[in-house]
Amino acid sequence: MKTVTLRNGVTVPALGMGTWNVGDSAARHSDEVESLRKGLEAGLRVIDTAEMYGNGRSEKLVGEAIADVRDDVYLVSKVVPSNASYDGVHKACRRSLKHLDTDWLDLYLLHWRGGTPLEETIRAFEDLKDDGLIRGWGVSNFDVDDMEEIENLSGNCLVNQVLYNLEHRGTEFDLLEHDLKSETVTMAYSPLGQGGELLDHPALKEVASRHETSLGPADTAQIALAWVLRRPNIMAIPKAGSPKHVAGNIASLEISLTDEDLKTLDSAFPPPKRKVSLAMI
Repeated sequence: MKTVTLRNGVTVPALGMGTWNVGDSAARHSDEVESLRKGLEAGLRVIDTAEMYGNGRSEKLVGEAIADVRDDVYLVSKVVPSNASYDGVHKACRRSLKHLDTDWLDLYLLHWRGGTPLEETIRAFEDLKDDGLIRGWGVSNFDVDDMEEIENLSGNCLVNQVLYNLEHRGTEFDLLEHDLKSETVTMAYSPLGQGGELLDHPALKEVASRHETSLGPADTAQIALAWVLRRPNIMAIPKAGSPKHVAGNIASLEISLTDEDLKTLDSAFPPPKRKVSLAMI
């Protein structure tokens, strides 16, 4: 399995599992727990959640799924900007730990930038690390200017989680390269797009028709995910909504896109030629 290595020396799989909207439906509860369990059994150690997802419902479902395998999981959660003050971070982290029924987070992220000075949030992160409640920290939805400010304040930022998929390639202009050079891993959320429109695109169908996986003919989701994972220093966290989707995501690791494939996709989804505002959802 492809891996990425964080600046603290920890190596994790480049493919993880996201949990946005997971935990919101009682009817899907069992499937969602099973999905996370199946992914962990297959080696997808990274699980990403956030206090904002369902006001803690996602964290609680993740906690249930990992209860007896906590040591095998690289667990990520996020604090919202309204809780990013020194005291707010401490309270939010302990609340997340309670929801997740764990004693520590492997990675704690600032979900996006708000009004709290970054120095204050970083001081809280570092104190949580000293107390053993988190083992590392990072940010989410930060552009180059924000990352430069972080780097001037601390050399301990491990990850920048951003929106990155074929429909949203703006980060390729400068941010992905900046994070690579600064040894900050880029974690791509929504790598399969939103609402299914991306996966219905004819260019993805054309490329999928050229590939096979151990599950059979490749599908467009596997192509979209293989496209994100082709880059160095990228970790992708597609939603782990069902065991079938998790199996399909894992099969994407078998796909090596050719130059012809990349040309087809670049023609349909052109790379950026200028700086664009960082997209987020």
